[in-house]
Amino acid sequence: MPRCLLIVLLAACASSTGTVEKPTVRGDFNFHIGTWQTTIRRLVKPLSGSTEWADYAGTTIVRRVWDGRANLVELTASGPSGNLELLSLRLFDPGTKQWALHVGSSRSGELSPPVIGRFQDGRGEFFSHETMDGRDVRIRFVISDITPTSCRFEQAFSIDDGKTWEVNWVAIDRR
Repeated sequence: MPRCLLIVLLAACASSTGTVEKPTVRGDFNFHIGTWQTTIRRLVKPLSGSTEWADYAGTTIVRRVWDGRANLVELTASGPSGNLELLSLRLFDPGTKQWALHVGSSRSGELSPPVIGRFQDGRGEFFSHETMDGRDVRIRFVISDITPTSCRFEQAFSIDDGKTWEVNWVAIDRR
């Protein structure tokens, strides 16, 4: 599984106070702090034409770091296809006012190249490029549908420079 496929697990969600907070640049992920129940659907073989999905359920714990300029995410989930153990470091760059989201897996012990982006109008969009199986792949990670008790994240790949996208990961966090 490509490391970038796992980045979608790192989403922003709603406040534990019951109100939706709009992201405020440096503190964009403040409302994701805490413990969440996570459900995940992962496309087993992205960019292959396959329609086989794997389902997982687990827990995400998000800790605030550096007064909101960073946070650390720990996710554990399991399903019929096995277990996921992921760690993410999300860092805010005050110069660009963008976030870099890095993901590590217990399976590989490596951090992925970051997806980079920002929030606008309550929606987060983050992008990256990687080479997979000799192909240039554009990666899009979107955080949306933020409510007081849930949010949705979706990751998609494009091999035609963003003209079309194949969704390969959908996750929902709930309190």
